[in-house]
Amino acid sequence: MAKTIIKISIVFFLLSLSSYSQTEQDTTLNVQSEEPGFVMEKSPWGAVLRSAVLPGFGQFYNESYWKIPVVWGFIGYFGYVWIDNNDSYKQYRDLYVESDFKNPDYKRLRDFYKDQRDEFAIYIVLTYFLQLVDAYVDAHLFDFNVTPDPVTRTPQIGVKFYLR
Repeated sequence: MAKTIIKISIVFFLLSLSSYSQTEQDTTLNVQSEEPGFVMEKSPWGAVLRSAVLPGFGQFYNESYWKIPVVWGFIGYFGYVWIDNNDSYKQYRDLYVESDFKNPDYKRLRDFYKDQRDEFAIYIVLTYFLQLVDAYVDAHLFDFNVTPDPVTRTPQIGVKFYLR
């Protein structure tokens, strides 16, 4: 019976050590829950949506104002060349049909302008897609900070992130 009492008292002693070993409240959990994580200033998908509606608007949202005329310039140039090639294609198509399908030069020029028109349509789509990607990436990197080190005056890269 004495051995049983000793065993029970040892078990209670060990349980009391584990339950009373830490008297101070753990504050790391409270600090993590109270401190907000990193919040991006710009929404990448918001920038993509803006650029999808109006090309260049995502760049405006990201405050990359110099990119707007570049986007519009490429789309405008490719659109102008597409329209010009389409008009030439229609002209030589009609001439080829009016010549009763006998003039091979009209056929060659018709096919050339059709290929050029299709190629510039691809350029327009690629430019549109690339400006969407640019808006997305630029919004992600909006908070990326590259400032010089005040002591050595050399550029240093600073990235902010918080583990949750």
